[in-house]
Amino acid sequence: MEDVFRFADDLGPLKLVHIHRSSIGLKAVVAIDNVACGPAIGGVRMAPDVSTEEAFRLARAMTFKNAAAGLPHGGGKSVIFADPKMPLADKERLIRAFAGAIADLKEYIPGPDMGTDELAMGWIKDEIGRAVGLPREIGGIPLDETGATGFGLVAAIDVAQEYIGLPLAGARVVVQGFGSVGQHAARFLAEKGAVLVAASDTSGTIADQDGLDLAALVALKAERRALIDHPRARKLGMEAVIDIPCDIWIPAARPDVIHADNVARLQTRIVAEGANIPLSPEAEQTLASRGVLVLPDFIANAGGVICAAIEYRGGAEAAALALIAEKIRGNTKAVLDEVRRGGVLPRTAATSLAIERVRRGMRTRRWDAPPG
Repeated sequence: MEDVFRFADDLGPLKLVHIHRSSIGLKAVVAIDNVACGPAIGGVRMAPDVSTEEAFRLARAMTFKNAAAGLPHGGGKSVIFADPKMPLADKERLIRAFAGAIADLKEYIPGPDMGTDELAMGWIKDEIGRAVGLPREIGGIPLDETGATGFGLVAAIDVAQEYIGLPLAGARVVVQGFGSVGQHAARFLAEKGAVLVAASDTSGTIADQDGLDLAALVALKAERRALIDHPRARKLGMEAVIDIPCDIWIPAARPDVIHADNVARLQTRIVAEGANIPLSPEAEQTLASRGVLVLPDFIANAGGVICAAIEYRGGAEAAALALIAEKIRGNTKAVLDEVRRGGVLPRTAATSLAIERVRRGMRTRRWDAPPG
């Protein structure tokens, strides 16, 4: 077992559950970090190379994200060791088996993440009666359709641009990981006049300093095709997305994509963390020393879980979007005001904000017992 307990502290984790069903090839980990503020909400990630450590680190990010957003939920995360591009029938069988395995973990509410979607959450809801990010037909507010995370990310960027004097009209944007979050963030930024100059997926990077055809790229991904199939752009390697000069760089894929060995290559003014834990602490420190503003993940990309919490209580999409804008704009301003006032890193300010709210929750309940 990986030595994830070196990350443990008085906040958590509450539970780390390993699941193995060899008869159907199911291998998964559920990390429930902290439920002081309420039952944990966190996505189900599917990829061949996930890990227990990744599950725990993402669960902690969800604890902070939910607390910072003022939601009555703690943080959790699941990872399934599998290829998300497997045949749909095989994926359904695996997801349903996973759902059965977590039926008794009632303090954990699963949602969509990389490699899963609202259909997968529908399967889980059908099996155990609880999930968020559901298809609209069964009362959900589909995150892939509404673009809630990307919407919130742009709300954070909109606040940040005022602090550094960066007009969004004409701002050059690069998206690393052109999935649901990256696509919607690019779309909402384009509505404010920003220009997408590069994007990447697992096939590689495409770039055009005059601006990429965003609608064409979205259509490609809707057809499950690769970005490099786009006919009018420079084709580069997947890692080349780090080297494209821009004003706003959005990591929207896996953890730890920017670290001590490659941070010097990044040429941008704002990093808006659409993914969870995409930068190492050393990279964030280096960027701050260069005057690059990093918007921490659990502040900037909380739109999805805010939407999920509204859905869980039967709320409507309009209410969710309004709350996303209110919470993320307010929290981004609070963090950047503290950065300006105290001279601290944005993550330091954001973490202090989140931990204070978690500890207040811990004082009010037996947080190590499943929420009622």
